[in-house]
Amino acid sequence: MLSHPFRQDITPATRDDEELDSFGDMLGSQPVPSSPPAATTQVAAALFDLVKGARSFHLWGLLGWQDIRRRYRRSMIGPFWLTISMGILVAALSILYGALLKVEIEAYAPFLALGFINWTLISGFINGGCTAFTDAGSIIKQADLPLSVHVYRVVWRDLIIFFHNAAIFVVVAAVFSIRPGWVGLLALPGLALLCLNGVWMGLLFGLVSARFRDIPPVMDSIVRIFFFVTPIIWMPELLPDRTVLLDFNPFFHYVELVRAPLLGQAPQLASWLAVLGMTLGGWLAALLMFRNYRRRVAYWV
Repeated sequence: MLSHPFRQDITPATRDDEELDSFGDMLGSQPVPSSPPAATTQVAAALFDLVKGARSFHLWGLLGWQDIRRRYRRSMIGPFWLTISMGILVAALSILYGALLKVEIEAYAPFLALGFINWTLISGFINGGCTAFTDAGSIIKQADLPLSVHVYRVVWRDLIIFFHNAAIFVVVAAVFSIRPGWVGLLALPGLALLCLNGVWMGLLFGLVSARFRDIPPVMDSIVRIFFFVTPIIWMPELLPDRTVLLDFNPFFHYVELVRAPLLGQAPQLASWLAVLGMTLGGWLAALLMFRNYRRRVAYWV
């Protein structure tokens, strides 16, 4: 018999019967029987992994913060280097592209700043999710932890960077007197939806990337392409006759859920419906993959 950590991948799934029974009660269902169907057991085990991982916030919270500290070790201002560099980029592009596109800097600078801030969060969810399991390979092989912990770790890490970068918009809003008002509170449910999407992206892309190591560079290339076809450095009003770049661009709807409220505008209903649809579809695909292949991750990494 193979030794730990692969033992959990080849032994029956009834090792944690008592915990799975309590998880069944949590969902409002009957306790898991002693010999349940294999598909039912896999679904319960996958959901149990997600719930148990979410409850381990002290663990993935610490791991995510350690990722930030490790990246900026021996730096005096730490992750604010990323904020400073983005702030300089926003200032330079606001002056340059504002003149080229003939847009007033008072309207363009806040739009550009929020676009970069939100894009950094979304692209971080995708690219970080692709390497969520491979980067944590040593932990997966040595510790019996819920796999979802490593996905929550990525989401939390990118969320920390997001709030650091939000300081850029605070400065821009103060300079140009941006007052979003009560509609700005709509950014909070929009941000929550983005985080929910970040979790399923980490589960789905992380599993596929653990099996096929060519996926991360492919996804990185796709994200770079979408950066230029998404209204980040250009405004939608500049292309009034090409709504296909907006209506069928998922990144546009992701960005708008947070950017529009902070600019004092309610996001369009189409953006809410698009993101809700992608959230449901993405979670169904991620749960299906997680149910079927979560036991193989330790072999793949």
